[in-house]
Amino acid sequence: MAETGKSEKQKGAEAKVEAFAKDLGPFVVACETSRMPMVFTDAKASGNPIIFVNDAFLSLTGYDRPEALGRPFNFLMEAGTDPEALAQIKAAFKFRPPVDPEIRYRRKDGSEFWASVLITPVRNESGDVVQHWASLLDVTKHKVRHEQTMLLVNELNHRVKYTLSTVQSIVRQSLRAGSNPKAIRESIDSRLFALARSHDLLSQEKWESAGMLDVVNTSVQPFVAGDRPDRFVVTGQNIRVPPDAVLALGNALNELARNALKFGALSHEEGRILVDWKVITTPDCDRLNLRWREVGAPPITPPSRKGFGSKMILDALRFQLQATVTLDYPPEGAVCKIDIPLRA
Repeated sequence: MAETGKSEKQKGAEAKVEAFAKDLGPFVVACETSRMPMVFTDAKASGNPIIFVNDAFLSLTGYDRPEALGRPFNFLMEAGTDPEALAQIKAAFKFRPPVDPEIRYRRKDGSEFWASVLITPVRNESGDVVQHWASLLDVTKHKVRHEQTMLLVNELNHRVKYTLSTVQSIVRQSLRAGSNPKAIRESIDSRLFALARSHDLLSQEKWESAGMLDVVNTSVQPFVAGDRPDRFVVTGQNIRVPPDAVLALGNALNELARNALKFGALSHEEGRILVDWKVITTPDCDRLNLRWREVGAPPITPPSRKGFGSKMILDALRFQLQATVTLDYPPEGAVCKIDIPLRA
């Protein structure tokens, strides 16, 4: 009985198609050859069943003509479609809305696409609506570009807020740390230049990530003397690290180098700095272990209080990257160890 019922339903749909084509012959031919996906529905039946589809509609949806004819207009909507979308389609069948609804549909193979739906009533000689003509404009690429644009805007807002917050902190803390205008200006300039170098590095990589070797070399480059490139020994693979880690590590390495120039290995002719890192796999995630060691430095004593540089190294890495940071001052030179989770 189920097959018989289905056959009769299909025969009825095909009969309506034949009558529809006979009444609107030239127009049907034009719709059939159009590259715009089009359907006609029976306005007199519940659910606006489909009585005509063109080849462009079949190509867009993946259905065969017999599978589409006789089915409700909304059969392409995925299960659990937003009630607002259903309301928009319902309203479009009743009157021409100021904006054509954009609806997410599902193809026969289950893949999704977005379409802008234009529904126009077809009236008989008496003025009664007997069919509806609906055209679907595939706007999937437009929706994807829009979503990508919004992601980029949100990411840009995040970067701008982070940069402004960092600049504000640099200026405020530098003013608190000293009273000599020249020293304050040099302090601010050095830190802003470090931030700018990290931004330049990320811009070259389209802000997706950057190589760890490039991060370290970019951060210490201003402190490398032309005749003593051996003062920095950098060892480690050029693994990729995310943008937030690039910015935080760039600031931290700049502070470590500034401290080494003032009080540590770079203030002594024989001093050198060793930077190395490795990635350790844990059950939760991979972790980046970076070590900064100063050798050949003059004897130093641990500072009695944390200056702005030390505070930036410790707090920024902890709060921004959930890193574990230790900063020690053994007799042979300062040692900073940074452990950062590298989450996808």
